[in-house]
Amino acid sequence: MDDEKTRWRWRWIAGAIPLLLAVTAFVGWRLYEPGWRYGVRGVDVSHHQGAIDWFALAADDVDFAYIKATEGGDWLDPRFDENWSESHDAGVVRGAYHYFTLCRPGVEQAKNFIDVVPVEAGMLPPAVDLEFAGNCAHRPEVQAFLAELGDFLDIVGEHYDTPLLVYTNSGFYEAYLESDPPQVIWWINSPVLEPRGEPDWSFWQYFPGRGDGVDGEIDRNVYRGSPEELRLLYVAPSD
Repeated sequence: MDDEKTRWRWRWIAGAIPLLLAVTAFVGWRLYEPGWRYGVRGVDVSHHQGAIDWFALAADDVDFAYIKATEGGDWLDPRFDENWSESHDAGVVRGAYHYFTLCRPGVEQAKNFIDVVPVEAGMLPPAVDLEFAGNCAHRPEVQAFLAELGDFLDIVGEHYDTPLLVYTNSGFYEAYLESDPPQVIWWINSPVLEPRGEPDWSFWQYFPGRGDGVDGEIDRNVYRGSPEELRLLYVAPSD
C-alpha cells in the first residue's frame, strides 16, 4: 500500500511540474515585458533588422509598426520601400518616421521626408525621432533648435494633414523640449519603467525583444488606447 501511495505521489509531482514551469514562464514573461497590460502592441523597424517576414511578424501580436524612412536632409533608409509595401500586404497598420539631425535645417529635412513617404489613407501619422544617440556633435541653442523643429512639424503636418508624433527620451526632452513643448502626439522611450509625468504619452517604446520573422532584436511598443482610438489617428481615414 505504501509503495502504491509513493508511486501516486510521484505521478502527481511529475504531472504538476510542466504546469508549474508554464506558470513560472508566464509570470516571468509578464515581469520582463513592461507593456504587457496594454492591448494595442507594435514595433518600430529600420534597415538594422534586415529582411523581415512581415506575415510572420503580423501574427506575433503586432498591431502597428513605425518604419524608418529618412534621416537628415538627404538620407533614405535602404529598406523603407520594401518594409512599407510588405507590411501593408501583411495587414499591419504602419507609419513612417524621420530621424531629425541637429545640424541640418528643418525645412530641408521635411522635404527629404515628403519626397520619400507617400500620403496614403489609413496610415499612421508621421513621426520624428529626437535623440542624442547617433546624432551630430553640434548642439544648437534651445530656441534655434525649436525653430528648426517647428519648421519640420509645420511643413510635414500640413502635407499629411495631421498632427505628428514626436519620439524622444527623458534626456532629450529635458534638454530641448521641456521649456516649450510642441503640440504633438508623444512617443516616449523608457526601457523598463512606464513613463510618468510630462509629457503625457500616447506611444511607449520599451526595451527590445524578439519577434517572429525577424533575425535578432526588434523594438517593442504599445499604444495607450483602444484599437478604435488608434484608428482615429489614421491619415485620411477610410470608412
